[in-house]
Amino acid sequence: MDIRNAKMGDLAALAAIECACFPAAEAATEASLAGRLAVYPNHFWLLEEDGEILSFVNGMTTDEATLRDEMYENAALHDEDGAWQMIFGVDTLPAHRRRGLAGQVLRRCIADARAQGRRGCVLTCKDHLVHYYETFGFVRQGLSASTHGGAVWYDMRLTF
Repeated sequence: MDIRNAKMGDLAALAAIECACFPAAEAATEASLAGRLAVYPNHFWLLEEDGEILSFVNGMTTDEATLRDEMYENAALHDEDGAWQMIFGVDTLPAHRRRGLAGQVLRRCIADARAQGRRGCVLTCKDHLVHYYETFGFVRQGLSASTHGGAVWYDMRLTF
């Protein structure tokens, strides 16, 4: 298995994985993913096995310490020198879950953010995933102001 950064040619596969992982109201559209890839492909980490993308993590960097809903759709908010690595999604194809793949990709994202001198990583998650992200060192910050997809989210932060 290899972990690499994304390129525009990965768009269709990423969009398909995103749709398989999230309800329609929460999934990034192909257009949104294309906008992100055009601006920050090096903030997409893809895990491949035999040439097939099985899992990926993506997000932008910013000096803002809290993930806002607008960040999902507005790639122009990305600041390559930003202090915080935002994580928009941790996606693994359903048939390949429970193999530790998401954890491998998330650990790589965290390691890269640390190596790049960021202050840490930020994400939002649903209540049932809080414990999962805590195993990587993320700390629950409380109920998020996010209304993304009409769901209830919790802010999580990993500070280096």
